[in-house]
Amino acid sequence: QVQLVESGGGLVQVGGSLRLSCAASGRTFGSYAMGWFRQTPGKEREFVARILWRSGSTLYADSVKARFTISRDNAKNTMYLQMNSLRPEDTAVYYCASKPGVAGEYDYWGQGTQVTVSS
Repeated sequence: QVQLVESGGGLVQVGGSLRLSCAASGRTFGSYAMGWFRQTPGKEREFVARILWRSGSTLYADSVKARFTISRDNAKNTMYLQMNSLRPEDTAVYYCASKPGVAGEYDYWGQGTQVTVSS
């Protein structure tokens, strides 16, 4: 069983920064992809970024490119999302997820952490 636990959300002003963490346990993540998603009430869950655990290769949604940085610490089995230049439209519940490869669906999800950007 995989456990993913997010932390680091909170309230921040426009232009500010936050760093989210996703602590993972329960599997060896060497061949896996992990990602960040976000969701606001009444909207579909939105892809934010993903990282391939072994290579560190990253992919970002256009809306966060150049502002957000996804990274991982292999030794700590932890993924991060550094969010800079935050905007009100970044307000959402942020979820981390994992899947056993580049393709396919994400099969494990964290409980989410709220990020609120105030103007």
